[in-house]
Amino acid sequence: MATTSDFRNGLVIEFNGELFSIFEFQHVKPGKGPAFVRTKLKNLKTGKVIPNTFTAGVKINVERVERRSYQFLYSEGNAMHFMNNETFEQTFINRELIGKPADFLKEGQSVEILFHAETETPLTVDLPAYVTLEVTYTEPGDRGNTATNTFKDATVETGATVKVPLFINAGELIKVDTRSGDYSERVKS
Repeated sequence: MATTSDFRNGLVIEFNGELFSIFEFQHVKPGKGPAFVRTKLKNLKTGKVIPNTFTAGVKINVERVERRSYQFLYSEGNAMHFMNNETFEQTFINRELIGKPADFLKEGQSVEILFHAETETPLTVDLPAYVTLEVTYTEPGDRGNTATNTFKDATVETGATVKVPLFINAGELIKVDTRSGDYSERVKS
């Protein structure tokens, strides 16, 4: 058992029978009344962020979680296969647990998987913030057309579709933000 004074970003707690990660917190000591802690909690199953206020000193259940480094091997239907970098054990995770960023996973790419230590169940899969991907198909680009803020669709090597500026051509490398799925910049090779 812990109290609100033990709060820190990333701490995983049990709240209302589910696992939540503390996304943001702030201790508040008003002029009148007791102190409290205002938090934003991220549900580890649904990804939904909810606000909640705890009275200062209230007891909470802290859950033990472990981050482990894995390598993405391949995808088979909805099952995404990963290999532990230390023990070489293979595991598979349902594509729905990863969500939209699963579209940007390349074979051999390293990810971090958050496991609940007591039940050994995977909670989240964290990709790097940015990945470099090759554009496999897009309409021909307009040379020198960098003044406008117009985008076109491009298919990358993983099969995902990304909106890119008009000057990007097939065969070029681009950097993609895995959190939003947006084009970030062209990578010089």
